[in-house]
Amino acid sequence: MTSTTPRVATGAAAGTAVPGGRHPQAWNAVATIVIWLTSLFVVALWVSGAGIQSLFAMNAETLNTIGRLTGLVSANLLLYQVLLMARVPLFERGFGRDAMIRLHRLAGFWSFWLLMLHIVFLVAGYAAQAGMNPLAQAWQFVWAYPGMLLATAGTALMILVVVTSMRRSRRRLRYESWHLLHLYGYLGVGLAIPHMLWTGADFITHPAAAAYWWALWALAAACVLVFRLAAPLWRSLRHDIRVASVTPDGQRGVVVRMRGRGLHRLHARAGQYFVWRFLDGAGWSAGHPFSLAAAPDGDEFVIAARLVGDGSQRLTRLSPGTRVLVEGPYGHMTGERRTGGKLLMLAAGAGIAPLVALLESEPYRPGDAVLVTRDRDELDRMRATEIDRLTLTRGVRHVTLNGPRGDEPRWFPARYAAWDGAELIRRIAPDLDECDVYVCGPAAWMAAVRADLARAGVPAERIHSEAFAV
Repeated sequence: MTSTTPRVATGAAAGTAVPGGRHPQAWNAVATIVIWLTSLFVVALWVSGAGIQSLFAMNAETLNTIGRLTGLVSANLLLYQVLLMARVPLFERGFGRDAMIRLHRLAGFWSFWLLMLHIVFLVAGYAAQAGMNPLAQAWQFVWAYPGMLLATAGTALMILVVVTSMRRSRRRLRYESWHLLHLYGYLGVGLAIPHMLWTGADFITHPAAAAYWWALWALAAACVLVFRLAAPLWRSLRHDIRVASVTPDGQRGVVVRMRGRGLHRLHARAGQYFVWRFLDGAGWSAGHPFSLAAAPDGDEFVIAARLVGDGSQRLTRLSPGTRVLVEGPYGHMTGERRTGGKLLMLAAGAGIAPLVALLESEPYRPGDAVLVTRDRDELDRMRATEIDRLTLTRGVRHVTLNGPRGDEPRWFPARYAAWDGAELIRRIAPDLDECDVYVCGPAAWMAAVRADLARAGVPAERIHSEAFAV
């Protein structure tokens, strides 16, 4: 195997002891039990309404019972969507941000397609029973049944959210526009759910089930109000977080420093992120997730961003004293996940920020931490001063893999095309079996890295990463 050898920078300094790892198995178990309990309720409700018998009737009742089941499951998945994105601590700690995002997307699209099947089967079943044209039956549903006009409007809003959430549509929308459209999903849910309780046979004949369903959705709404609105607003006002300074970070990045009262009481850790809203004028309501770019220290937070879109460009225009609203801290990509003594950090683009923060805060011996940075060219390099300081004072080995990727779906540049990805990782970190691996960057890049790490024999529990995009 022959090719260019990656450039490595090293330094020397004293290290410290290695921490133990801590895993949220208990949180994960409780969160999973909550999800399964609501799912079992839906199945039990359908079975108690003669769902199984109707399924084998092989007539209009078969269509109706399938329509009932798809509607119940769709609504249950819709409930999961709301709870998963309401920042409920149980699910944040139990699943982690990246798993929650995957579950949110999966539940969203399954809920949507089951909703479409719910409509089709019920229209077909009722039309067969009444001997009506299906289109006439659909029209009668909308205008003659309680809550169905609201449900139709809610369904239209949810279709809008699903269409704009597809990857092809997302690429054509500004993040701020997509975020605003996505909020209409809450309104769509609020309009669609009541018809189940007003016209659904499962709830009309089971008052206790109706009370339970109302209570569950009321709890979900309360979670949104408390964890997405009230708690972040209270924390932000309490800590009086304001912009302290805005400075360039290399040629294409920006660093924002913020100060406030008692920020240490937020218990933020290196590797975590907040959702930030800067009250600097119109458009402030669109929150942007940025990781801490430096280890939390006293009453100062630091973020760093690549200048690629409206949200990051806006950071360059912030004035000192601008008030900041925050949600968080979130994320599990922290030092608590470590199981070994050595570290391998792989970062692409702005993903370098949380990994630098981790290297600043974590204990390790000189030479026991390797930082791999991936940029298209040197102009994209971020946190250069901080990385140089880590190599000189903490003994971090810094490996740069810069250059265009080419057409192949690899995580390293085309000029290293002769290398196998797994072998390249082993070459960079010969002591890989002793390392915890942290990965941060674009989603597709992280997927390629994780695939090569798996081929290199790194167990999944020693690979730590997080995705922000929904």
